[in-house]
Amino acid sequence: MELHAGEIVSSKAGRDKGKYFVVMETIDAQWVMICDGKLRKVDRPKKKKIKHLAKTGTTAAYVAEKLKLGERVTNPDLRRALSGMENNVDV
Repeated sequence: MELHAGEIVSSKAGRDKGKYFVVMETIDAQWVMICDGKLRKVDRPKKKKIKHLAKTGTTAAYVAEKLKLGERVTNPDLRRALSGMENNVDV
């Protein structure tokens, strides 16, 4: 499974199981950095294995565009992108 910056994922394992995050960067084939703008803020992203994440099929287009252009992504940007996902807990 390959993840790209800006994709919305849900956690399948760990303390954060069932929560939604935005992929901030891909480190390598096994690891990504994720944030949610609440508990995991932009200045302290979480390093998580890809096998512990599930794709939602949704991309935060605004966040992905900012990451692609090298612009600063803020915590409110992430919270806004994830606001619709909180109602869909399917993990």
